[in-house]
Amino acid sequence: MGELDILGKSTTTQLKTGVPSYEVDSKIVDEVGAGKETAWINTYWSKYLGYYKTIPEFKQAVDALAMWTAGKGWTADNRTRAALDVVNGWGEDSFDSIMQNLIKVKKINGDAYAEIIRNDKGTLVNLKPLDPASVRVVCNEQGRIIRYEQRSKYAGGKFHTFKPEEIFHIANDRVADEIHGVSVIEACEWVILARNEAMADKRRQLHRSTIRIMEIDEDDTARLTNLKKDFAEAINKGELLLVPKGTGAIQDLVPPTTEHIEWIRYLENFFYQALGVPKVILGGTAENTEASAKVSVIVYEPTFTKEITELELDIWNQLGIKIKINKQPSLMDNMQSLEQKGGQAQVGFQPNDVTAGVGK
Repeated sequence: MGELDILGKSTTTQLKTGVPSYEVDSKIVDEVGAGKETAWINTYWSKYLGYYKTIPEFKQAVDALAMWTAGKGWTADNRTRAALDVVNGWGEDSFDSIMQNLIKVKKINGDAYAEIIRNDKGTLVNLKPLDPASVRVVCNEQGRIIRYEQRSKYAGGKFHTFKPEEIFHIANDRVADEIHGVSVIEACEWVILARNEAMADKRRQLHRSTIRIMEIDEDDTARLTNLKKDFAEAINKGELLLVPKGTGAIQDLVPPTTEHIEWIRYLENFFYQALGVPKVILGGTAENTEASAKVSVIVYEPTFTKEITELELDIWNQLGIKIKINKQPSLMDNMQSLEQKGGQAQVGFQPNDVTAGVGK
């Protein structure tokens, strides 16, 4: 029998070494190297595209951001409108759909590219989106883009070279002197995987909870096989199965608790926070009041306003075209009206609270 006297015999756990604290891996920017030229191409595009095409909530969030940014059309002078009306991408596009396409790729990949096609007079006649997996950015020692190279998708194909002014290039959240943008997936990949793992576990548990377990006093293989077949057929048809007395007790697996559902719901909300797109704009308003839903949309306005501003500047700087992208209707006026009438709206909002801090 062990000694019960703990005096002088107790020890403590080494929390600093036995239980490591959470740490974030260090990162460095992808900057120009020591050579005369530095080339970069995103080798993770196919992986990131898989997330977009497989994870429905991620696809819908990215699509919603693109729609809120470039889905309300644009205004310009008659000459500019006439020029952009003929832009049709691969033949079935419009200038609006091309811009939404590029916004999606920008968020998924970090960078989006389109070939700028001009006539002999230098007038823009088309804008053709490119597969980012085939485009390589080449910078000089000063970190300036000196050319783009598009790799042929055919076996043995060569790179086609473009001058900087021949490619329309938009980058997402570029950091420091990095020579490319940053995909939104980098920050929310963990929560995407965690949520889908939890959903897969939940589905498996619910499916297994329909399995009946029966303990029987039988060791004859043939009779056991026949009994199993009869029992499975009865469950499948929803019929009553009568078995001899003493065969054994029947029980169902206990379904999982609601804690699992709460964990999935938490991860879902966390995902939208990490992505920066409120769930309410996708129709997820079941747990929101009308006032809280409006506040979520108002708080989101600086995000898509920033995207609109950046896109307008990219179009002007790279295409030499001045347009004004139409914004989605703001709910700020509605909230202020309710506030003045003594309604139930959230008080204290000012116009500058929902104005993006990006100048023209």
